[in-house]
Amino acid sequence: MKLYLVAALCSFALSLALCALEIPLLKRLGAGQNILHYVKEHMAKSGTPTMGGLGFILAASAVALAANGFADKPFLVAFFSGLGFLLVGFLDDLLKKRRGNNLGLRPYQKIFFQLAVACLASVYCCLNGLTVLRIPFTTLAFDVGWFMLPLGIFVYLATVNGVNLTDGLDGLAGSTSSVFFLAMGILILLQGENGALSVLCVCLAAAIFAFLVFNVNRASVFMGDTGSLSLGGFAASVALFTGNALAIPFAGIMFVISSISVIMQVIYYKKTGKRIFRMAPIHHHFQEKGYAEGKIAYAYAAISAVLGALLFFPFV
Repeated sequence: MKLYLVAALCSFALSLALCALEIPLLKRLGAGQNILHYVKEHMAKSGTPTMGGLGFILAASAVALAANGFADKPFLVAFFSGLGFLLVGFLDDLLKKRRGNNLGLRPYQKIFFQLAVACLASVYCCLNGLTVLRIPFTTLAFDVGWFMLPLGIFVYLATVNGVNLTDGLDGLAGSTSSVFFLAMGILILLQGENGALSVLCVCLAAAIFAFLVFNVNRASVFMGDTGSLSLGGFAASVALFTGNALAIPFAGIMFVISSISVIMQVIYYKKTGKRIFRMAPIHHHFQEKGYAEGKIAYAYAAISAVLGALLFFPFV
């Protein structure tokens, strides 16, 4: 337990320092967020530095690597998968900055890069016997064999884009993700699974928690796609490599709801010309209804924490 405590404290401290240092640097580089004109509540946030995900991802990655070393292969694949998605997000944010709008990578380009990382990681699962699926709320598990290839690709794409869609309000994706990684870290530890991946989860949770000091309403910095895509990549990796892919809809319930709300809105609008929600993803609907950003972020984190904690019941 000492390792987990030291890793968490080091990740928090390093993330706090890097996030504090990156804010003035990002401002000098002109890495300000361009606000979409139809999100009128956010117009005052225009120019807030983005790409803040660099600080907490690098902090968590450095501490996890120092704690785990290079011996554990699933950890290393998860590590590089997360950094792969970070590079995709960074390139997307960089193009937005250079073009002066919210058009970064084109959708097909973003999907291509995401698919490349997802395919490599999923093939790794199949070739190395990481093909077990655990049933949430039980101690049951079954081997899906090479079905893990399409399943793994789906889990990566769904999780990465679910986290990305949730990153729409101050502190929303950060608070929800920190709860997710804490829950997954504890779950993996209780299962007696890969300790290195459990440490990675703890490092990510602590580093994100430090980032929230600067990201809660009103945010001094946004994580950008640099942070959200990377978090999604790490989330999918630790879940798949420990057999906990089916736990994502519980500990990551708000990522799922964000995605489903967008899908429902698009399908219903194309069929009827009307909207189900005032705005999608659904957190914008709540904001349009008059709920404060901080209240929405708290509710998202609380719901994630409750459902994440329920996953522990078979082991207590």
